[in-house]
Parts: sequence; structure tokens; C-alpha cells
Amino acid sequence: MQVDFCGVRGSLPAVGAEFARYGGHTSCVALTRDGERAPSLILDAGTGVQLAAELLGGEPFDGTILLSHLHWDHVQGLPFFAGGDRTQARVDVLLPEQESGASALEVLSGMMSPPYFPIDPTQLRGQWSFATIAPGASALDGFEVLAREIPHRGGRTFGYRISDGSASIAYLPDHHPTALGPGEDGFGAYHEAALELASGVDVLVHDAQLLPDELASEGHFGHAVADYSVALAERAGARSVALFHHRLDRTDDELDALAQRLAGRSAAVSVATERVALRL
Repeated sequence: MQVDFCGVRGSLPAVGAEFARYGGHTSCVALTRDGERAPSLILDAGTGVQLAAELLGGEPFDGTILLSHLHWDHVQGLPFFAGGDRTQARVDVLLPEQESGASALEVLSGMMSPPYFPIDPTQLRGQWSFATIAPGASALDGFEVLAREIPHRGGRTFGYRISDGSASIAYLPDHHPTALGPGEDGFGAYHEAALELASGVDVLVHDAQLLPDELASEGHFGHAVADYSVALAERAGARSVALFHHRLDRTDDELDALAQRLAGRSAAVSVATERVALRL
């Protein structure tokens, strides 16, 4: 499996020289199965989905976009996905079942339709479908996917575990573990859903928006401390962890310092970087 980081930032895109090395696009990760030339599963559709289109080699997308939740930084790139807005494209968009019972098309149209946007989702070119996914196991475009609900503020949020039969990744881009209590170290509970998703994976891609000294003042926004991400990986037996969903004003130098501080742990630690691929 190849894991391409197309957008690694949270909340808003970051623009400027101080963000150039790690990248400024919001959340998007593309997965390509062994033996395939292009990704068939895209996790979230933040502004980074523009870079996911570059991986297609000029061909239309044929696969699934799996959304963790519906906050702007995870969906705002959807209508700008050049690989999907093509007459020959096939794009299945899946998002968590809504507690209100609203359909996928209803909730997506709430952020993508006039007067907020010139067109609605049904007006994209190609063969698009929109549906919800329930917690549990699914088969999607050659991948086995396990979905579990995880705490995050402001809308139902899923984390995912994805396997192609030879490698595995856990994707928890927005995670608010302190919503379930402070846990053993004060960074939040190491709860069953998170541990199940991360258990034994090759890489855990996890929310690392906060530093420990920011938790008290910013923890209510619904994100995790980087130290929690690493400790979760260790407790779950993950081989490595990629720190993800960087705070919108976290500079390259600050991310360098974060990587250095968390180096040498039993799970290998990296800082997710735009346009960088992992081969699992």
C-alpha cells in the first residue's frame, strides 16, 4: 500500500514561506493498492484533494472518497477535485451516518449549494454517488475498512482502520480524547475505539494539533495533544505514528522541534508532510 499525504493541516490552509516544507493544505490522504498505478481510496477532501488529483496521471478518478466528518477543513476541496469532476469519473462519497437521519446528499448540499457555492453536488460531472456508512466493517475498492465513532466536537466523527491484506493504516485525523476524561497522563482517555483502530497497524495517522501547554486553553475545540498520539500508538502496538492535522499557525520550525522532542519512542514518530508518500 502507498499512503500519499496530500493535505496535513487543520482548520484552515496555511500560506507563507514558514509553512512551505510541511505544507499548508487541509486534510486529505490518498491510498493506492499494491500493483495499482493510482489511488482508489481517498480519506477526506480538504483542500489537499487538489494534490490527490495529481496522482492520477491525468486519468479520471475511479474510487471512493471516505469522509471522517463534515467540518469545512475536511470537505471544502470536494468540488475542486479535478480527477472527479470529469465525465468519465466514478466517485462514491461516503460519510458517517448522521444522528439526525439526514442523507449524505442533504448534509453535503448544506455547504455546497447556492448561495454558498455556485452548484450543488449533483451538478458535478461524472458518476457521483453520496451515501452514509455505519460503524463496522466494509469492503471499499479493494480495501477492508473498519469504522468506529470517536469523540470530536460538533458533529459525528469516525476514525478508520484500512487494510489491503498486506499493510494497514489507522486514520484518526480529529480526535478529542479528553471528552472521555483526562486519562492516566492528563491528555485524554485511551479508549476502546481508538485502541481497536490503531491495534498493530503499520502507521497511525493521528490528530496532533495541540502541544501539552495548549491543552488547557484550546482543548475545548476538540483536538488531541501530539504526545497522546504517540502514547496511543505505543499502547496499541502500532509500528509508527504520523502526526497530522497541524495547527493552522504551526510553523515548519515548530514542527521540526516537535519531531525532535518526540523522537526515540518505541513507535517510530514522523510529522506528516504534504506531497510525501509512505510505502507500507
